[in-house]
Amino acid sequence: MRFDVITLFPEMFRALEAEGVIARALEQGIAELHLWNPRDYTQDVHRTVDDRPYGGGPGMVMKVEPLRAALDDARTAAPASRVAYLTPQGRPLDQQAMAQIAHGSGWILIAGRYEGIDERLIEGWVDEEWSIGNYVLSGGELPAMVAMDAAIRLLPGALGHEDSAREDSYVDDLLDHPHYTRPSLIDGKSVPKVLLSGDHGAIERWRRKQALGRTWLRRPDLLQRRGLDEGEQALLDEFIRAHQDAG
Repeated sequence: MRFDVITLFPEMFRALEAEGVIARALEQGIAELHLWNPRDYTQDVHRTVDDRPYGGGPGMVMKVEPLRAALDDARTAAPASRVAYLTPQGRPLDQQAMAQIAHGSGWILIAGRYEGIDERLIEGWVDEEWSIGNYVLSGGELPAMVAMDAAIRLLPGALGHEDSAREDSYVDDLLDHPHYTRPSLIDGKSVPKVLLSGDHGAIERWRRKQALGRTWLRRPDLLQRRGLDEGEQALLDEFIRAHQDAG
């Protein structure tokens, strides 16, 4: 998958190329990252990319001309890619949305700054608007990195184990089950016995019940949206009874 990011701060993305899952995916050719700076497309000595908003008010607005020029070059380099603008007003990016994004051929991500970008550019050149949450950040760079990380980890070969992405939180609208590693006893607290049993069926059942229970405790809205089949409801009922008995 190819990502082209239009940003005033390309150096922020160097961290993605240096460490972690994205760095390995880029090195292995699973994903590509290309950066485009609108300042490189300005015509004045000050390399101006923003101006005062019509109608007055605080802050500045990113100008159409340098953004459009950078976007034109990115679209020429990646003609099959769709264009997404990172904005609090956009489509919320949940795990299901990220799975859809990961199936695309490529994305051109516009990382806005200041009060945002000129609405005419959004209307004429942007295919989708994305939001990572109901809050405002200083720019679109961090949301672009979040979107890239969430999408790239879903690509075949990006993670060390093929089941890792399938067992993450929010896959199937459930939170993840608890995880444990060695040693089996820490500060008097032991690993649940079922995980030491070697009974893979029992382990899978326990993990499913914990995922359902955690979702019920922490994100009941996900269960309401998802619904449960008869077996899942029985597991959740077991979890609820144990939780209530524990007080």
